[in-house]
Amino acid sequence: MSLDTATVRRVASLARIRVEEDELPRLQSELNGILGWIEQLQAVNTDGVEPMAGGGTQALRLREDRVTDGGIQQQVLANAPDAGPEGAAVFFSVPKVVE
Repeated sequence: MSLDTATVRRVASLARIRVEEDELPRLQSELNGILGWIEQLQAVNTDGVEPMAGGGTQALRLREDRVTDGGIQQQVLANAPDAGPEGAAVFFSVPKVVE
């Protein structure tokens, strides 16, 4: 497959890339080179070759689906500039936004 200048201009427009007219031939050449490599890869016979990663018969290990607070409440609140008074309910204190 070979791209013409009009197609390269359209691809650049769709990608929202400004390409000057004098740059079009160079970009056309680069894109045609990339498409050539893709054609070579598609020509490789992969019948009987199992995928190395992803898909296939591999299954993800599952963990129990449960809700927790993370167990690090004090570490999280240590980042707060004001976490409320000692002994009170633990929360982030933020400035009033609406008057």
